[in-house]
Parts: sequence; structure tokens; C-alpha cells
Amino acid sequence: MTDFKRLTAALDNNHGLQRRAALAALSLTVLSGEEATTVKIGARVVVSPGTAPDGAFSLAAPSANWVEFAKPIPAVGFQSLVGMQRMGHLKVAGDMVAWGRNLIFLEQLFAALRPDTPPQIPMLVGAPVIEPVIGRYLRLDFNGKPHRIYFEEAGEGIPLVCLHTAGADGRQYRALLNDTEITKRFRVVVFDLPWHGKSSPPPGFEREAYKLTTDLYVDTVMAVCRALKLDRPVVMGCSIGGRAVLHLSLRHGDYFRAAIGLQSATHAEAGADTRLRDLGVLFRPDVHGQEAAAGTVACLISPTSPNAEKWETLWHYMQGGPAVFMGDLHYYFTEGDLRNGLLDGLDTKRCPLHLLTGEYDLSATPALTAELARLVKATSFQVMEGLGHFPMSESPQQFRRYLLPVLQRIAG
Repeated sequence: MTDFKRLTAALDNNHGLQRRAALAALSLTVLSGEEATTVKIGARVVVSPGTAPDGAFSLAAPSANWVEFAKPIPAVGFQSLVGMQRMGHLKVAGDMVAWGRNLIFLEQLFAALRPDTPPQIPMLVGAPVIEPVIGRYLRLDFNGKPHRIYFEEAGEGIPLVCLHTAGADGRQYRALLNDTEITKRFRVVVFDLPWHGKSSPPPGFEREAYKLTTDLYVDTVMAVCRALKLDRPVVMGCSIGGRAVLHLSLRHGDYFRAAIGLQSATHAEAGADTRLRDLGVLFRPDVHGQEAAAGTVACLISPTSPNAEKWETLWHYMQGGPAVFMGDLHYYFTEGDLRNGLLDGLDTKRCPLHLLTGEYDLSATPALTAELARLVKATSFQVMEGLGHFPMSESPQQFRRYLLPVLQRIAG
């Protein structure tokens, strides 16, 4: 049985969680099989038997599911509350706005059900170091508008253009830009999409509702590549970027030397609880949309990823522009869906396609990528152990074990 009284110690020595708990001020009911437990959250966490009379919502799962969730390294689909909800292992009933408002906090709180682990002591830098990464702004016109796009680069050789995930920015590739094993043969170029990171939205954005489309995404990538005069670059993208490399291969396969799809799939499954597709919680005045965004993607990170890298990945989501993540998901969930016959025209001999997918990804799952690999006769496909939806940022050292052989094959 799962000891929910462990939640009472979740705030101990965690000042950030203490501050967040005091702002939550809610009660909820946890159902483990037929057994009900009240969790009252405020300046401290109080756990008592029975159903919360004023509970905002309930979290119900068979006792075996809670046992799996509470393991040090849970099975795929049990790594987080939202992950269990997505996979149908947990049912959430009640005030869904209150649930969405507190997602990332509740993930931290319920992590206390797992055994205590020694704190991860970060390795100190020592003497100050200036990284060999150069950041610049590129000013260019496309789609009838002026744009100011931020990009970073490092290394020399074959251009390697890296596309970040929805709602985030190029910082996700920070480790790649500093990897001398890669930069000695590749000129790594990472840019922030317009509206993201340090890139500006185009003039007049205050009158727009941002929505990413296939045409806009492909046009943006090609405009940047041509403005930088990149000669037969490799393109690598993750999540929405992993979908974009498919569209780029279809439309501009002769231009690219090769494509690498991280977490690529023809589409994203809705999951067992279709309410997770209701993106309204990401943009409303009574919810911190960027914190909610981090809460929705936390379930996609592997439980074995280093804590510092996991939280830096989530920090990027917490800093996104209003409704930008939601606008990107329009492409990911709807407009960029490739179950439309277009993949028949993707020629992996013309533009080799390498697919890498993390085993803990619940969105672009290994099964979905395997099906994509079969449909297009991918040049290579591998499932990455101990990785989730953000391999390059959540666990860079583990990711490079899989990426280096692919880059070696491309470079020849």
C-alpha cells in the first residue's frame, strides 16, 4: 500500500515548495482503490482518512497504480500524475481549472511518495569559463514582414540546424553547442522561432492570435538557412521540430544533406483523457499559463534524467510568451498532422532520415515513431533508453550516446 502520509513531509527544507503550497490553499481527495484520503494543502500539508468535504478535485487510481508511481524508477506511463492521467492509469474528477492551475506544484508534492534520494550536488565550474558559443541577431524579411531572429552557433564544418520544441527555445541545445566532439565536424546553428526565446514577434503581433502552421514553420526554417547561406545543411528537430523535419524533407529534400527527427511521429495521440487536449488552461487570466505549460510537459521527461537538467528544461517552458505554447500545439496536434497521404512522397534516399525517440515519451511514443519509420523506410531508427521527450536538454550525456553514431554516419 502507498503511504500518503509521506506527503506531509514534502515541504520540509523546500522553501520554493513552501511558498507555492501557501498559495495553493486547496483540498483534494486521493482514492487508492476503495480507500479515500484527504490531502489539505496550505502553509503545511495535512493528510487524513476519508473524503475531503470541500475537495476541489479527486485523484483516483487502483492501489497497484499508486504503488508503481511511488517506485524510485516507475514504469513508462507512471512517471508523473499527468502521465498516469494521459495513459488512463489515473482518473481526475472535479474542478479541472484548479487541477490545471496547480499541475507542476502537485507533481512536486506527490514526488514525496517516492523514496528519499540523496541530493544531487552540482559540479562547480571552478575557474570562470567563457563558452565557445556565439549569439547573434539576424534581421530578414519573409512572409511579407520584417523579422528579428536570435541564433547561436558553435563549431565548423557541416551545418547542423537544430529546431527546438513547442513553447521553448534554442537553449535546449546548450550542451550540443558545447560538445567539442560534435563541433569539430559540425557547425551547429540553433535559432529561436519568432515569438520564442530572444527572437521578437513580427510587428503588429499585438493584434494577432499566434498559430504555427506547416507553411509558416517551413518558410521560417528555409528563410533562416538561406539568409545564413548554409550549404547542404543537416536539419535536426525535436517534437514539433521532429514533425517539421518531415515536412522539410518532403518539400526541400534536395536542399538538406540529411534529417534527424527526435520524437518524430505522424501525429500526437489524444491520450486516455481527452480533456488534456483542452488548451484553454494555458491562456486565461486566472492561470499562470507558462507554469501550466511546464506542468503539462513534465510528464514527458524520463524519471532517470538528472534533476538539474530536468528543471532547466521546465524553466524554459515557464518563461514562454503568452499563448505561444498553445499556438505551437495547433501545428503539433492539428494542422501538421501527417496522416494525410503526403508521407508517400518522402524519399529517404534523396534525404536520409534518422529517427531517435526516448522510451519515456508519452506523446511521440516509440510505437508511433516505429510506425513512422516503417511508413517512410527511415534510414535508421532507435529507441533511446532512459530518455523522454526532450533528450537533448533533459539528459545531454545520455542523448549523445545515440546522436554521435548518427552524426558519424552522416559525416562519412
